[in-house]
Amino acid sequence: MRHRSLIAVTAALAAGALTLTACGSRDDKGGNDAGGGDTTVVIGVDAPLTGDLSALGLGIRNSVDLAVRQANEKKYVKGVTFKIEALDDQAQASSGQQNATKLTANKDVLGVVGPLNSSVSESMQKVFDDAKLVQISPANTSPSLSQGPKWATGEKVRTYKSYFRTATTDAIQGPFAAQYLFNKAGKKKVFIIDDKKTYGAGLAGTFKGEFTKLGGAVAGEGHIDPESKDFSAIVTQVKSSGADVVYYGGEYPAAGPLSKQIKASGTTIPLVGGDGIYDKKFVELAGEGATGDLSTSVGAPVESLPSAKEFVANYEKAGFKEPFAAYGGYSYDSAWAIIEGIKAVVDGNGGKLPTDARAKVLDAVQKVSFEGVTGKVSFDEFGDATNKQLTVYKVEGGDWKSVESGTFGG
Repeated sequence: MRHRSLIAVTAALAAGALTLTACGSRDDKGGNDAGGGDTTVVIGVDAPLTGDLSALGLGIRNSVDLAVRQANEKKYVKGVTFKIEALDDQAQASSGQQNATKLTANKDVLGVVGPLNSSVSESMQKVFDDAKLVQISPANTSPSLSQGPKWATGEKVRTYKSYFRTATTDAIQGPFAAQYLFNKAGKKKVFIIDDKKTYGAGLAGTFKGEFTKLGGAVAGEGHIDPESKDFSAIVTQVKSSGADVVYYGGEYPAAGPLSKQIKASGTTIPLVGGDGIYDKKFVELAGEGATGDLSTSVGAPVESLPSAKEFVANYEKAGFKEPFAAYGGYSYDSAWAIIEGIKAVVDGNGGKLPTDARAKVLDAVQKVSFEGVTGKVSFDEFGDATNKQLTVYKVEGGDWKSVESGTFGG
């Protein structure tokens, strides 16, 4: 996994943000002097740009930057030059809320892509909604963000009109994993672990519901503190449980060491998780014993989609130091959904932005529909992606390999 230079990291930390120019260089103003016109429109980005989850966050940032570059090169919205302002939330809710406040205060910001973490998004949603500023996450999977806290009982309410996502939800991802493990992998007895966070606990819950519905047995359940890398207590429970698989709700910084310690105990059963562990970093942290571990992730493998070939080629050509990672395609599509919304508003207002541009763009994004990198991009009445595809990946030969793609129940 490649990382930014120490100089770039230091600059990002000192500024508290990274603003990327459309030509790829970084400065404290951002932008592209050779853009589409005289009106500057900023697309905000919020993601963990430093810390344990930066491998995912940097891929998000870079992919939005690529979308902005291309919109400017094509002069896609007449009279508009796009810039991005990328802020580092360090996967912390408090930082995310501060970033949301900063972005809404900038009148040039007409849309925001991010964040990565569902728990961070919870702290940002009201800030954006009060400002009528559209937010599109390429990675959030907690159903409550779009469908309200009682979604599991069937009482679905869209609390924040400004919130959208291009990733599908854990209401689908957890059951999809359960169906694969029970019906295809032949796993009948699971030990379930989560990190007690919004994403991890929610994902583990939807997995458990479907796995037991199918007839699977829960050999045990437990929680871990992801900040602690000593998981010996829960590993002992797993070893004595007789489980033939471990399902983990959480992210790769803890999942990797957890898998490694389970295998070191002599318990040679796979660890399975969701999109939060689907990164090469998991494989590195888990070591040789990771072979056979599984994850699900949103969508089909980007590299396998005909619609994504141009994105992959352009990303490589752009010379980013970091991979686009798990959410690159979804971040690119999120940015383009905002760009398409802005174009619709400008085209419908005589070629200019109206004074109430944020509210107009918000309404326009609800109606966008186009073929993106990840497939059809459009949103349902809750702001959720209409694309419900998921993929199962397995660690083989030191990397993730796709095993099966489909939709829940499909």
